[in-house]
Amino acid sequence: MSKPLLPKDFATSQEVRWCPGCGDYAILKAMQKFLAETGCRKETTVFVSGIGCSSRFPYYVDTYGFHTIHGRAPAVATGLKLANPDLDVWVVTGDGDGLSIGGNHLLHALRRNVGIKVLLFNNEIYGLTKGQYSPTSRVGTRSPSSPAGSLDRPLSAGAFALGAGATFLARAIDTDKQGLAEVLAAAHAHEGSAFIEIFQNCIVYNDEVFAAFTDKARAPQHQLRLRQGEPLVFGAANEQGLALDSHNLCLEVIDANREPERVLRHDAGNKLLAQLLVDLQDPVALGVLRSTSGKSFEHAYYESLPGNFRRSASINEALRNTNTWIVK
Repeated sequence: MSKPLLPKDFATSQEVRWCPGCGDYAILKAMQKFLAETGCRKETTVFVSGIGCSSRFPYYVDTYGFHTIHGRAPAVATGLKLANPDLDVWVVTGDGDGLSIGGNHLLHALRRNVGIKVLLFNNEIYGLTKGQYSPTSRVGTRSPSSPAGSLDRPLSAGAFALGAGATFLARAIDTDKQGLAEVLAAAHAHEGSAFIEIFQNCIVYNDEVFAAFTDKARAPQHQLRLRQGEPLVFGAANEQGLALDSHNLCLEVIDANREPERVLRHDAGNKLLAQLLVDLQDPVALGVLRSTSGKSFEHAYYESLPGNFRRSASINEALRNTNTWIVK
């Protein structure tokens, strides 16, 4: 029996080249730890990336990997998953790479429920190309491409995923070891596409953009930790809760001690609740917002084929099961 792998076994000899203090370091460490603890194998794990700071990820994880072109990682990952459904295929992208030039590819991967796991690092800025505003940048963001402040309304990554029909949606913070580990495990176990938005700090071009809810002193009052079947409560003593405002069809914050019967319980299978949680600005919902069952695209694809076109056990068998020609 082979010796269990450790997190260091998933680290390559490549020098990790991100800015000192970048949130990507924490995500990389969390992923290497997750791969070891979950018993993942190097030969069946693949990381696919596009362009951007986050897209250096495949160089730093000792598994198979593809550093593709801008926005096309979901398309390449879809091909991999169809070619070999037994692979664990992870897509690493950023808010610019995934939601701008790659938005169309990402939309259809989620719509089809391809069994890939998408990690979207959201720092609300283009980091690699020196700080231009991105699709998720807030109105007023000053950058080299918007010196007077961005006029664009920002895109919500969570709303995009739900609108595309994602069967799994989760959120985490780059430096939150436990929270990130939990959503990675849930995404890995999910049948079909899984979309994880990771709030990631760009220390150079958009430092502390998420400090309103990531700062340790503010976290208890501004973070909502989701647990399936448990009350939607937050605060230092869980004294605040979320209830449904039926008049305005939105969530409202109430005193959980005074009105415990009104506090909602989390149900990741409820799409409406997931939509309300995505739209909630304060507190920010973290954890698994949406998880529903559904057959993955690759499994449905192979089941739809006639018997003699089903996936073969070997390359030789695949070649000899179809017509071949000799070209002279």
